[in-house]
Amino acid sequence: MNLKLSLITLMATVYCQQLNAQNPSSIKPVLFDGVIVAGYADHGGFINCAGPGFRFTKKPFSLMAGFLPSIRIKDDKVAAGATKNSAITPSLGLGLTAAYKHLAFQVPLYYNSKTAAKNGKWNPGVGIGYKF
Repeated sequence: MNLKLSLITLMATVYCQQLNAQNPSSIKPVLFDGVIVAGYADHGGFINCAGPGFRFTKKPFSLMAGFLPSIRIKDDKVAAGATKNSAITPSLGLGLTAAYKHLAFQVPLYYNSKTAAKNGKWNPGVGIGYKF
């Protein structure tokens, strides 16, 4: 299994390097894109920044697909007397971030884990923010 994962990782790296070599100004891997976004997902809010991913740029537009380190703000609805999660929690989402000049629009996906009462599922969201 580790050999398969290593080969897939190697092939993806070579592919990304060739894409970057063919057109150095269009698709690039990035660690941080300088975007901060606030939005709504799964009956709560989030604040995140566009983290590691791949960015396509054609001035003044950019489109990034990647991970979204986030702070999620959501109040749990539980039965009386039951324990609740904190209203503010760190989370990692993934999704698309589109930017035009300094205006950013985002479509994130967050995963809620399985609990005793609910199955785990992916929750889409929407956000708007600022690109530095």
